[in-house]
Amino acid sequence: MQHLDVISVNIWQILIALINLTILFLVLKKFLFKPVNKVLKKREEELNGQYEKANTARQSAESAKAEYETRLNGAKLQANDIINKATAAASARSEKIVDSAREEADAIVRRAQTQAELEKVRAQKEIKEEIVDVSSLLAEKLLEREINTEDHKKLIDSFIDKIGEQDDLDE
Repeated sequence: MQHLDVISVNIWQILIALINLTILFLVLKKFLFKPVNKVLKKREEELNGQYEKANTARQSAESAKAEYETRLNGAKLQANDIINKATAAASARSEKIVDSAREEADAIVRRAQTQAELEKVRAQKEIKEEIVDVSSLLAEKLLEREINTEDHKKLIDSFIDKIGEQDDLDE
């Protein structure tokens, strides 16, 4: 029967082992399970808080991005408006400058025409004076040849008539 002692089951040992296991379980539950659960809950709450902060930060970043894009679009529109106004102002100014240059050119042309007319009139007066001088010299030459006064008058009158006809044709 010795063989049976080795293989035999000792109920007291099993009961003592079960009691020890139960006591160990209760002690661990009392001293270890609750604190570990408390630490796990605390950690879970911290993680949830961090997730909430991350979500809040993400939403804040998205709203800031949307505001930035809105401002950027507004700035682009404002820049385009300023460029358009500057282009329109430059165009208007260039038109004014061109108009002013045309007016000045027209004034210069008018002055030149007036000056040319004055020069023409002066030249005509000078030519008339030269003609008078030449006619006087001619008259003197004719007088030297002893023309009678009647021929002399006829000659001068015809000469003056011819000069008058030329002036009428020139005008």
